Amino acid sequence: MPRLSEVIAELDALWPPDRAEQWDAVGTVCGDPDARVGRVLFAVDPVQEIVDEAVSLGADLIVAHHPLYLRGTTTVAAGHFKGRVVHDLIKNDIALHVAHTNADTADPGVSDALAGALDLRVTGPLVPENGLGRICELDRPETLAEFAARAAARLPATAQGIRVAGDPGMPVRRVAVSGGSGDSLFDAVRAAGVDAFLTSDLRHHPVSEATQRTPLGLVDAAHWATEWPWCEQAAAQLDAISDRHGWDLRVHVSKTVTDPWSSHHTSSPGAPN
Repeated sequence: MPRLSEVIAELDALWPPDRAEQWDAVGTVCGDPDARVGRVLFAVDPVQEIVDEAVSLGADLIVAHHPLYLRGTTTVAAGHFKGRVVHDLIKNDIALHVAHTNADTADPGVSDALAGALDLRVTGPLVPENGLGRICELDRPETLAEFAARAAARLPATAQGIRVAGDPGMPVRRVAVSGGSGDSLFDAVRAAGVDAFLTSDLRHHPVSEATQRTPLGLVDAAHWATEWPWCEQAAAQLDAISDRHGWDLRVHVSKTVTDPWSSHHTSSPGAPN
């Protein structure tokens, strides 16, 4: 069984910490560098449900995409929900390691995994300067409605489902994808000349402006759903590393839905009263 420090060194080689944005908080949150690691759990969010799952599995390490403390803290008291996570991790000898924006811009990274989940062919980065997002092609043209249905069928189900902006019958062949929040990338999307953009957390005004300026189709999935495929990709990468070193790690991907939205309701059609 490898030491935690050995596993972290390999993870840092996959997703170098210096590739993270300056505002980000990546790396090892807790864990003894000399502790032995035999079982690893990958997840998007380091929330209590994931810690409970790791305890049940007997995991020694959680690798999460989202930071636990993005803006820092002055306390890890167990009376606070994040402090409880830290207490439970330490009491159960479970390390926590985070790869966030350094995994977004990696090659392969979060958007490669998203493209792979939709069976899209990646042709290059959406933002060449930092490697964020991917430009992709479909094997054959689809309508925007068909492309949205593809996303709904192949991404994990969430309460939000898939939202679409644009003409449902418009043809789609070249698309841009970006796991996580993507409405800051509209300039790059327009410059790429794609037919559609798949991402998450799209806001009203950027979407309204984008659809008014161009015939761009927009497909908005839940944030968690666009990033979860990275967990499977990352787990496969660590599996390959384990095989190469003869570590015999047992690697798991959490299927616990930690998207915070729990239900979705639609009103009856018609104009507001």
